[in-house]
Amino acid sequence: MTDAAPEAGAVDAFEDEAEDDYTPSRLLVVATFAFALIGLGLSIYMTYEHYTGNKTLACSKSGWLNCSLVTTSKYSRVLGIPVAVLGLVQYVAMSALCSPWAWRARARAVHIARFALSIVGMVSVLWLMTVELVILGAICEYCTGVHVVTFVLFVLIVQSVPRMLGWARR
Repeated sequence: MTDAAPEAGAVDAFEDEAEDDYTPSRLLVVATFAFALIGLGLSIYMTYEHYTGNKTLACSKSGWLNCSLVTTSKYSRVLGIPVAVLGLVQYVAMSALCSPWAWRARARAVHIARFALSIVGMVSVLWLMTVELVILGAICEYCTGVHVVTFVLFVLIVQSVPRMLGWARR
């Protein structure tokens, strides 16, 4: 057995083959779109609550389940931008990128953007959970809902997009 160098273009051919081999299932496409729309709905609600002063916030306002504390703390803004608005922007983009039409896109940039945005979302969730649990000692039920949706989308996207792009080898 010899360790011969691969022929020129062999790696490119494998990557092209990997792209053609993997097509996400209909269930995955529908699930990611549904979760993105749920995240969008939660983000719309949290943005509305932010700008109306949490007047109709439908959750606990005392104890460790304390949406009011979480959504009005100094950590509820990043560079002066409300976290709720950042979540809304994230989920407008994710809803578009997880739509059935975007999953069928031939442009690699669409799939790379979906992958990158899911990573950005998950990093943001990890920071926000740290703030809630460690710094504030309180959680918000709606924020937690967004965190769960972001995690599920992250898992689904990380399991599929690299295979679509030929980044995952068998």
